[in-house]
Amino acid sequence: MTDKSSTPRQRYRDQVRGEIKAAALEQIRAGGAPALSLNAVAKGLGLTGPALYKYFRNRDDLLTELICDGYDAAAVAMRAAADRVADAPPREQLLALGAALRAWAIGVPHVYQLLAGTPSPGYQAPPETTDRARAVLGPLLGVLGQGDCRGAALELRAEMRFWLNDSPPVEEWVKAWAPDADAATALAGTVTAWARLHGIVSLEVQGLYGGMGHRPATLLKSEMETLADAMGLPG
Repeated sequence: MTDKSSTPRQRYRDQVRGEIKAAALEQIRAGGAPALSLNAVAKGLGLTGPALYKYFRNRDDLLTELICDGYDAAAVAMRAAADRVADAPPREQLLALGAALRAWAIGVPHVYQLLAGTPSPGYQAPPETTDRARAVLGPLLGVLGQGDCRGAALELRAEMRFWLNDSPPVEEWVKAWAPDADAATALAGTVTAWARLHGIVSLEVQGLYGGMGHRPATLLKSEMETLADAMGLPG
C-alpha cells in the first residue's frame, strides 16, 4: 500500500532503492555476495555510478539493508509459524519454528547466506542488525522458556545469567518474549536451538548433504526433538 503522506519525490526514491536492492539480490543469487558490484547494478538499471551513490553510500551500506530485509523476512516467517501453533504443546511449537526457518532459508538461500556468514571480507554488521536478528529468535524464547536446563546445560544457563546481568537490553528482549519464564533458561535453550538450526540449515543450503542417505527435514526434526527432550518440553 502506498503511503499517501509521502511526497512524490520520496515515493520515487523508495521505488529506485527497491529496484537497486532487487538487482543486487539477483547478482548475489547468481554469484554469491562477492559478486555484488555497485557499478554493475547501476549499469543494469541505467544509472550512473554517482547516481547510485545518492541512494546507498557504499557497498556495505547496501549489504546492510539487504541483511536487515532478510532478518525482517525471516522474522515474519517465524512469527507466522508461532501464530499457527500458538495453542499447541511447546514441543510441537519448537518443531514448527524449526521447520519454518528451514522452509524460509531454502526458499531464498542467497538471502539466508547473507545472514549466516560474512557477506564480504572486512564487512562488520552494524548495531541495527542486532534487533532484527533478535526478532527472528524471539518466538524460540517463548517456547524454550517453558522448559528447564539439566546436566551439561546448567553451565550454559549460568553463562546466560551473567550475560543478562551485564546487558539490560538483552534481559528486556527476553522478558518481552518470555515474561513468565526464567530468562537464563529461555536464553540458554534459544542459543542452543539457534546453533543447531543454523548448523543443519547452513549445510543444506550449501549443498553439503550430497551422498548422504537422510533428508535434511528429518535431521532437523531429530535435533529439535532431542533439544525438546533435553529441555523437558511437554507435548
